[in-house]
Amino acid sequence: MLLQPGQPGDESLASPIRGLIGASPAMLEVYATTRRVAASNASVLLLGETGTGKELIAKAIHELSSRGTGPFVRVNCGALSESLLESELFGHVRGAFTGAVANRAGRFEAAHTGTIFLDEINSTTPKLQVKLLRVLQEREFERVGDTETISVDTRVIAASNRDLLDEVAKENFREDLYYRLNVVPIILPPLRARREDIPLLVSHFLQHYNEENDRYVVHIDKGALEAIVKYHWPGNVRELQNVVERCVVMASGDEITLDLLPPMMRGGQPAPTLPGRGGDLDTLARSLVEQGLASAGPNDDNLFDRVVNRVERELIAQMLAACGGVQLKAAARLGINRNTLRKKLVEHGLDTGDEAST
Repeated sequence: MLLQPGQPGDESLASPIRGLIGASPAMLEVYATTRRVAASNASVLLLGETGTGKELIAKAIHELSSRGTGPFVRVNCGALSESLLESELFGHVRGAFTGAVANRAGRFEAAHTGTIFLDEINSTTPKLQVKLLRVLQEREFERVGDTETISVDTRVIAASNRDLLDEVAKENFREDLYYRLNVVPIILPPLRARREDIPLLVSHFLQHYNEENDRYVVHIDKGALEAIVKYHWPGNVRELQNVVERCVVMASGDEITLDLLPPMMRGGQPAPTLPGRGGDLDTLARSLVEQGLASAGPNDDNLFDRVVNRVERELIAQMLAACGGVQLKAAARLGINRNTLRKKLVEHGLDTGDEAST
């Protein structure tokens, strides 16, 4: 069941927003803040765990604003290396780099008069953060390889699944950019903090996947619903969505029963150990893969990047830090040669250009 907003003029700030599911106090607060900020042009910072619906809130802000008829452009900052992300955001001119065979407009230009949503903003490098700060302050930039300044009228909404203040303290994120983005913060609650919304979400996803798969699964066993509500949902709403889809596909009748749920939800085995909280490497690896798959959308096809590349990036970053930034030592500890390490630093946007530490 999809909750609909009231009629214009009689809806309160906290009334549900089209496309968003939930009536818990935590979500009503999110709705109210979303409506207030939509009436302005202020930058918004969305904070919350993976799978809590940050993109849905970004779209709601855009659609409720005066920019709603303009473009809404999403960029996943964590999916691209620094050089590729710079070109993606700001565009490039012919000959700017190998493979740049023609001029290309970037996402900021594409979002002119509309909204750009920078997901996983915490993944950006210091060099790119400088350019983002300039766009936020001056509303202008240059394409990669060009000297012509381009002005844009674009609202910026950013999202992070990490504590950006913590990243600022670690000097991984610029403090001035943080405050420029954090004009209005909206914290998305994890699903375990709004369990009363779970039956509404289950109903909505049941309807959606019944229609998508031409099924008629319209009932849910009491024991199954209790297990769903009690589960801790590390992958949040996205994980719940995947579980309901699987149940609809696998059900032999018109009811979701307890046996259709994953073993860890039925109490048949403990919930997977979260990475960094103990357990041997094999257990942690299985847990990481399970959570990566659980947090993926049903149509996501970048699962290798989601899991393996991120583990590689984190491993290299932590090893380099443990070795005091000395790349030769880090390469030896990792069991790879220095040239391979340098290449991976560039690929993952970790290259500082500091040759003194090699």
